[in-house]
Amino acid sequence: MVGLGTIVNIGTILVGGALGLILKRVLSRRITDTMLQGIGLAVMIIGVSGTLIAAFTIVDGRIISEHVLIMIISLALGALIGELLRIEDGLEAFGKFCEKKLVKPDEESTFAQGFVTATLVFCVGSMAIVGSIEDGINRNSDILVAKSIIDGITAMIFASTMGFGVLFSAFTVGIYQGIITILAYLVGPFISELVIMQMSLVGSILIMSIGLNMLKIAKIKVGNLLPAIFIPAIYQLIVGVFFK
Repeated sequence: MVGLGTIVNIGTILVGGALGLILKRVLSRRITDTMLQGIGLAVMIIGVSGTLIAAFTIVDGRIISEHVLIMIISLALGALIGELLRIEDGLEAFGKFCEKKLVKPDEESTFAQGFVTATLVFCVGSMAIVGSIEDGINRNSDILVAKSIIDGITAMIFASTMGFGVLFSAFTVGIYQGIITILAYLVGPFISELVIMQMSLVGSILIMSIGLNMLKIAKIKVGNLLPAIFIPAIYQLIVGVFFK
């Protein structure tokens, strides 16, 4: 069944997030702050390792860089498109809108932070991209099911530190992965393994950026960089149509 992996993913985020809200009641702010820093470090490591795997290979004992040019072009064009569309502002505005509807005005809330952070972490990883493509092309949801388990655990930890907004990320994950799955189902035969690797590389860089944000080392507008993930596929399409 096409889309099964995404449905499972939505479910695990909701269940994990709900467990995290229960856990939040028994943890102090000091503990949750330290946990959040630990998660930030873990996210950084995941991003760095994914970037190194996709960007470098060892040939005859030498380290050779790959996909660097398309990576730079993707990030530059993705940033341009994202800034014009103001994607991150849109995510934050939606989070704030939900926050106003669901949280009392006199309560300190991290609803928007939890929604935006969880949405980006769950969406930009290589497993989200590769898994959705595999689900669409081969009707194989194994990668997304594995991702679902990881996301469920992460959602539990996120919700225990950032609250209710984390659960709402399940809906954006459903839309995001659903669109990729449908597109892969329609145009899958034209997507090469090289392009998937390039998309995964850009996704890993964005995951690393999320880690930097969580550790408050930098303030990178990761949401506005999301279009960069799809530039390699667009590039292949243009080359295939006009330079055959």
